[in-house]
Amino acid sequence: MSQRLEGVFPILAVPFDPEGQVDEASLRRLVQFELDAGVDGLGLFGMASEVYALSDAERDRIARIVMESVGNKVPVIMGSGSTGIEPAVALSKMMAKAGAACLMVVPPYWAKPDPTRAYDYFKAVAAAVDIPIQIQDAPNATGVTLPTALLVRLNKEIENIRYVKVETVPATTKITDVITQSEGRLAVFGGGNGVYMYEELCRGAVGTMPACEFPEVCVRIWQAFKAGNRAGARAEFYRYLPLMRYGTQPGIAMSIHKEILRMGGIFETAAVRNPNTDADAVTRAELAEMLADLPLLALTWRR
Repeated sequence: MSQRLEGVFPILAVPFDPEGQVDEASLRRLVQFELDAGVDGLGLFGMASEVYALSDAERDRIARIVMESVGNKVPVIMGSGSTGIEPAVALSKMMAKAGAACLMVVPPYWAKPDPTRAYDYFKAVAAAVDIPIQIQDAPNATGVTLPTALLVRLNKEIENIRYVKVETVPATTKITDVITQSEGRLAVFGGGNGVYMYEELCRGAVGTMPACEFPEVCVRIWQAFKAGNRAGARAEFYRYLPLMRYGTQPGIAMSIHKEILRMGGIFETAAVRNPNTDADAVTRAELAEMLADLPLLALTWRR
């Protein structure tokens, strides 16, 4: 097995051109921007990638572009969960072949599985690949609750199930439960756009997987915390918390992430796919006002 993953793994947004097709040039710029920001790795095909609006052919092409752009500089965690065992296994094999260092797997989200069916699903996916698995525990998005006891059992009985991304609410207490009940064997990443990042780190999380427009902020928080500078990490976290919070609004969150990248010239457009909606003029004005007091690398980066 590979070494344990930790640190800041932003979830890459997928850019679209004015015709609604994947904008490959903007995607390559985004990867370089993230690398320049000092991230520890990248996430791909999470909620912030609008993964639910991409075809399998697009996912395959996007994964290959990202891996070509990354070059072996950092590991990439790729989402591969689906509505059932067979499509999840097929996607997992595709992402492993593309070069994923780890797979982020959501439970089936159409017909909601009970714990027995959820166990069988994750076991089948893990058996289909020889890379680590990260279970995505995101009941607000999937409608599926994964009990801590189930997560701990999966980790104990299946060798390559090694991580969980906790995005339940409250995430903080779930993180404590997972780490305590697994005796530290199950490594936890935070999500939720980083809105509880500081508290998650205090409770033992090994990293975070937020959206991708403020990577240098999360890197500074992570590095300060890891160096034992909790005061510095906390101050940086609370300075940028309003921005993190603003990017969690249902329906327009993806547009907010992309609008910042468009403002800085990393993306050509802030276009999103249905069922997401474009941010309106008032939202864009509120965002611009907020960013006037919050320096962001995305707004000044040039390559």
